[in-house]
Order: sequence, then structure tokens, then C-alpha cells
Amino acid sequence: MGTSDILTPKSARVVAAVKLQRHTGRVRVGRFLAEGPNLVEAAAACGVVEEVFATPAAVDRHPDLLRDLAVTLVTEPAAKALSDTVTPSGLVAVCRIPEPRLNEVLGDKPTLIAVAVDLSEPGNAGTLIRIAHAMGAAAVVFAGNSVDPYNGKCLRSSAGSIFAVPVISETDTAGLLSQLRSAGLRIVATTLDGDTSLDNADMLAAPTAWVFGPESQGLPEAVTALADHRVLIPMSAGAESLNVAAAAAICLYQSARVQRQSLG
Repeated sequence: MGTSDILTPKSARVVAAVKLQRHTGRVRVGRFLAEGPNLVEAAAACGVVEEVFATPAAVDRHPDLLRDLAVTLVTEPAAKALSDTVTPSGLVAVCRIPEPRLNEVLGDKPTLIAVAVDLSEPGNAGTLIRIAHAMGAAAVVFAGNSVDPYNGKCLRSSAGSIFAVPVISETDTAGLLSQLRSAGLRIVATTLDGDTSLDNADMLAAPTAWVFGPESQGLPEAVTALADHRVLIPMSAGAESLNVAAAAAICLYQSARVQRQSLG
């Protein structure tokens, strides 16, 4: 007797959902898991929730959140299998992966976009999304060989912002930068040997696409060569280079500040 012969419909759905913890499983069906009340609420507000697996205790804790959602009761062991956290919340939603289109974003004439190239650390990726949302960026683009933004750690680090700002993946970095420039955005790369200090980056009043690289290697020279400006962040002598999330927070804030001033 095969596994499919002994699984109930509910347990079969749980087994299918567990596979969404892996990148290949998410890509295959275009679905991902959002765990915990904050992420489930943000996903529901975005309209991407298909089903929520919840323990009886979680249902009792979050009746208002779950009132209008399709809920399937599961046991604590099943909830643990669906979780990739140390302390499972007992609340996991199966969600459709949003499919924002770069052409649509660019059609709205954005003034600020964040691009991360070859970013592999999901915590930094999620924090970048959260920062970009807070600074009013029109989109976050993960370019090259970057992390899957629907990885559980990335989702949690985004604190729900992944549902509020378009997040796009593009493998062709050079093609992406060309498309951004054609849409009227200046390509500004962060580098340790930049020719412009962030203090003097007057060009940030114009529509800008910031390009960030991973902390370990920084941006490849082939990418920085495609930028319109290479900008360095002034730091105290002897200080270590900033990780991508910290650098993005400083640079995106500076852009948002300059752009607000130019409008005022």
C-alpha cells in the first residue's frame, strides 16, 4: 500500500504543505508558507492566503484573525512539522506567491528602487525589504544568484513588509540595470572605493536605483562598471564594512530625505 492510500485528505494537504519549506517545492507550485499571526495577517490583507493550518489552541488565541479564512485544524505534531522555527506558533498559512512585474512597477515612474545582487543571507534580505518599505521604495529586486525571498527566515525578517512592497527576482543583472536606466532611474552602486561620498550625493534627488552587494565580496566589478555613480559611505578609520542591511538603511534613508527636500 502506497503513502497516498493511507493519507487522509487533510494529512495529504499537510504533507504537501511541508514540501513548501524547500525552494524547489515553492517554485514547483508557486506557493509558500507564512507562519505566525503577524505574517498570516499581512498575507491575508494582501489576499494571497489559500488555507491556514492551525492548532485548536491557536484558533482560540486568534479568533478575529481567522474568522474569514479557510482554516484546517491540525495537531501540535503536524504544526511542528509545518514550522521551521524553534517555537512553533501553531498557525501556518499556505499562500500564493505574488507575481509583481517589473514593467508595471517602472510604468508608475518610481523614484526609488532597491536592488540586491547575489545576496545569499535570508535575514539580510528580509531586513532589506523591511527597510525599503519604510523608506518608500517602489520595489525591491533580487538580482543574479540571490536568495529566495519566500524563505521562512526572509519572511520573518521582513516583518510583513514583503506583502506591502513589490519583490521581484531577476537573474540577468546587466539586463535589469539596463531596463532600470531606460526607465529614467540613475544606477547608484555602493562600493568601498567609490568616487562620490554619500555626504555629497546631490544626484539622489533624481529617481534612483540603489545597487547593493553581499557583505563578504561586495559588488562585482562587472556590476559596478554598469553604474552611473559609485558611492561610498563615510566611516571611521578602521571600521569594518557594513552588511547589506545596514548599508541599505543608510543609503535609502539618504535618498528618501533628499527626495523629500526636493519636493518641498
